Amino acid sequence: MQKNKYSYVWVSLVILVFGIIFIPRIIDRVQGGHVVENDRLNLRGANEKLAFVEMNGEKRKVPPFAFIDQDSLLITNDDYKGKVYLVEFFFTTCPTICPIMNKNLVQIQKEFKGIDNLGVASFTINPDYDTPEVLKEYAEEYGISNMDWHLLTGNLNDIYTLANTGFSIFAAEVPAAEGGFEHAGLFALVDKNGYIRSRVDSFGNPIVYYRGTITEEEGENDHGEKEQISILKEDIKKLLEE
Repeated sequence: MQKNKYSYVWVSLVILVFGIIFIPRIIDRVQGGHVVENDRLNLRGANEKLAFVEMNGEKRKVPPFAFIDQDSLLITNDDYKGKVYLVEFFFTTCPTICPIMNKNLVQIQKEFKGIDNLGVASFTINPDYDTPEVLKEYAEEYGISNMDWHLLTGNLNDIYTLANTGFSIFAAEVPAAEGGFEHAGLFALVDKNGYIRSRVDSFGNPIVYYRGTITEEEGENDHGEKEQISILKEDIKKLLEE
């Protein structure tokens, strides 16, 4: 009987230790009831090197482009050589996500003020309306001051090919949509050699693009999607230091 008493004590001790070590981890994984989703959103930290985005086993590089900016200057991908830069697709009359995206980019502009090798390429998906003059007014309205932030317009088909094929960032003219167009509110991060880069998720997969439609102050939207501007800032710093 004495032997069984000691056996029960040891079993209880093992259960207690197991609970202390593993239950918090289990709770972390099921927090909010979304095990896989939460793991996907737990992006790996700021100390890891950014991944190259690949397609068919090859690193994805920004394809050649040539468009006119808000100052009526011809800007090509060669103008961004040696610079880290962000890419977005937007239009000036967008009533929904574009204002949020560009406020986020202006906030990043302020964060990296004085950094010479950081730029932005903003491609309009409504080039028929967004002339250089319209883009110039838009730049002034938003306080765009970075000399390497170019708001670009040009041939509609070329812009849509660049968006949907070159970057795989959705953009389309949809008359029934608010503003007449639909597009993904994403930012692409490009390194000094023209390669698309990103950090990886908890499974080791590149997130590819950064969510541009939620501010740091908001934290997350009504769908539970977390802001990614804070991690984008961290990742810009990594590429600037490479």
